[in-house]
Amino acid sequence: MSAFFILIGISILVAGSFLAAFLWSVKSGQYDDDYTPSIRMLFDDAKKTDTTTK
Repeated sequence: MSAFFILIGISILVAGSFLAAFLWSVKSGQYDDDYTPSIRMLFDDAKKTDTTTK
């Protein structure tokens, strides 16, 4: 039964660390750009040019 208490404590610690990492990433502005991903598919990729001579 004591193993359950240890596992619950570890899972709360891991969940808290993931929550802290998420809040840190939101505060640092990682999720600020909400315009570019929606139009990224509209841009063409750069065409590769063949520079080798035969």
